[in-house]
Amino acid sequence: MHWYWIDRITVFESQSCAESIKVVSLAEDHLHDHFPYYPVMPASLIIEGIAQTAGLLLYEAKGYKEKVVLAKIPRFTLHNVEINPGEVLTYKVKLESVREDGGVASVLAYCGGELLAEGELMFAHLGGEFADQSLFADGDMIEMMRLLRVFDVGVNTDGKKLIPPNKNS
Repeated sequence: MHWYWIDRITVFESQSCAESIKVVSLAEDHLHDHFPYYPVMPASLIIEGIAQTAGLLLYEAKGYKEKVVLAKIPRFTLHNVEINPGEVLTYKVKLESVREDGGVASVLAYCGGELLAEGELMFAHLGGEFADQSLFADGDMIEMMRLLRVFDVGVNTDGKKLIPPNKNS
């Protein structure tokens, strides 16, 4: 994965829930085009940040074995989409179901404590006809989790510190 739309994972409870933050900065290229002289973070990137948070939670819940992609957004409401540089977004996700073929998460986004968005996201595991295609390099999601400090804050289902998987697994 080459584009990170979250800056840090702040809560990570295995197979349950996660929270992350995104600090919106003028250093981000997309803000110079959307819109010139009035930078606003596109709503699609807010959804992507929430999806990255939920996707990592589902990836860990499936034992780091199944590559996860956003498959469908069955329900999503944006309450206020004008996010400007300097604002901090908080994403909260809860796994509602983990299935053989994917999973479902309920999601919330906040800006300054105010509800920004809420919804439900569905994820799929890449398998079958996509199993031999390399949409992600091996290890990319684990490295993303390390970079976002999941293993610094994460706990497993019995409350103990989440341990990164063996690099050989």
